[in-house]
Amino acid sequence: MGELFAGRYELVDPIGRGGVGAVWRAWDRRRRRYVAAKVLQQSDAHTLLRFVREQGLRIDHPHVVAPMSWAADDDKVLFTMDVVSGGSLAHLIGDYGPLPPHYVCVLLDQLLSGLAAVHAEGVVHRDIKPANVLLEATGTGRPHVRLSDFGIAMRKGEPRLTDTNFVMGTPGYFAPEQMLGDEPDFPADLYAVGLTALYLLTGRKPDAEALVERFAEHGTPGAPDEVPEPLWHVIAGLLQPDPGLRFRTATGARKALAAAVEMLGPPGADEEPIEVFDQLGPLPAGFGPDGPQRPAQPVPPLLPAYPPPPAPPASPVPQTLQPVPTRAYTSPYGQQPYEQQPVHQPLAGGLPQPLQQPLPRSLPQPARPPAGPPAKVAVPVLIVALLCLGIGIWALSAG
Repeated sequence: MGELFAGRYELVDPIGRGGVGAVWRAWDRRRRRYVAAKVLQQSDAHTLLRFVREQGLRIDHPHVVAPMSWAADDDKVLFTMDVVSGGSLAHLIGDYGPLPPHYVCVLLDQLLSGLAAVHAEGVVHRDIKPANVLLEATGTGRPHVRLSDFGIAMRKGEPRLTDTNFVMGTPGYFAPEQMLGDEPDFPADLYAVGLTALYLLTGRKPDAEALVERFAEHGTPGAPDEVPEPLWHVIAGLLQPDPGLRFRTATGARKALAAAVEMLGPPGADEEPIEVFDQLGPLPAGFGPDGPQRPAQPVPPLLPAYPPPPAPPASPVPQTLQPVPTRAYTSPYGQQPYEQQPVHQPLAGGLPQPLQQPLPRSLPQPARPPAGPPAKVAVPVLIVALLCLGIGIWALSAG
């Protein structure tokens, strides 16, 4: 299985790489869903500050991919976003080349809608380009774009983290005022949207310096061959070198785009259908739609199992009680015998008849034996007694 980050995010497989970190598909154990996790690779002070700024953005919009949560583990940090599996506009151009104008109008309208939400939060993106505009995997259905990668975005009025002599962004997508060192502002993002629109319609990266020269020579130059005239007026309003002549808001550009779409008329029947398919591929082994697929572990019993004690032998239970045999008793007082009732049955009719009679007033005395003849005194005993009496009398008279 993948590496576990901060006890919550299980890194599954890498799906992209940015300027300061790699993007992983990860399983969020708490939310029970797959997320895109951007893991910070560097740890210098400026990079950490940019990370804090980026993960602090909370923009809830269907055409924006903003951070949802973040975590730190030792010397690593990450934040998570929604997984967007259809690749980017750069992938789409690589697969199909120039895109049909009506299809491009749908993409631009959604991009400007998301950008309007970003600007409403006071945030300047500063890095709008085809690689940072992602697509949901919608197949041949209506496309769905999402603006991503706020790594160098900043709120208006925040201090800059780089020297004013350095320009942050992607070469080829800078607004002219950025090259002059002006403070980042919303019209600079709109200029990058115009360059992205030209890239989608022509299939090649526009030459920003050549465009500035053409606008300087001709004011608003003519439309390129691949761009319809109504749509070119909108794109030219985004590409004006002077920010004062450019669209000031993304909402204003959307209104002009809606008017241009009405002038274009219905799409041609010969337009090739565009399919946005899944660019991430299947999940690696051990992972499924519902998360990691681990074998079920048996649940141990709360207490160890002991064999039950042997059952005592079954004793036969009589079906019916048998009466005790009756015995005859004779009263010690000379009364008539009576029969004892069975001990398990109540005495029928009350006490037995003999016990209901009154007791005698006196107990009978036992019989004495008859008187016999008087006892005979032995003759020797009498002679000895008389002799002793005579000696006693003689002794008295002699004295």
